[in-house]
Amino acid sequence: MAGNNKRIRNNNDLELKDRLVAINRVTKVTKGGRTFSFSAIVVVGNENGVVGWGLGKAGEVTTAIAKGVEAAKKNLVKVPIINGTVPHEQLARYGGASVFMKPASHGTGVKAGGAMRAVLESVGVTDVLAKSKGSSNPHNLVKATIEALTELRDAATIAEQRGVSMEKVFNG
Repeated sequence: MAGNNKRIRNNNDLELKDRLVAINRVTKVTKGGRTFSFSAIVVVGNENGVVGWGLGKAGEVTTAIAKGVEAAKKNLVKVPIINGTVPHEQLARYGGASVFMKPASHGTGVKAGGAMRAVLESVGVTDVLAKSKGSSNPHNLVKATIEALTELRDAATIAEQRGVSMEKVFNG
């Protein structure tokens, strides 16, 4: 619904930092023995409202991470952040993972676990209360967190969509 127009096309001028969320060693058993490969899920963000995720698979860990970073740079989204926190409560699901995030006052910090923390820190959120329920699979947690972030709307966006003034948004 709200996530369609938030994609970022040109990312050349962005200063993106990457965070490794998880590495998985995959074993393929063949006639000649075992073949190991690695998959890495990576989150990139400019810590100012832009975030993306990517999955890289390769025979070596460093190559898998590099591929993940390149994939993450290809699907960046813009997220509204107000005073270092999310504008409103948001719930989202992806697969078996369910995430809930709620705005927090200044000084609270990022109260989130694992994969959610990496995404929220990459997007630039400094104060948030977040809870993940259901599956703790990092792939689904990252996707659910980014889905929740793309569904966030700030007051200016709501006013524009409804065709009313900012005062009317706040005063009903």
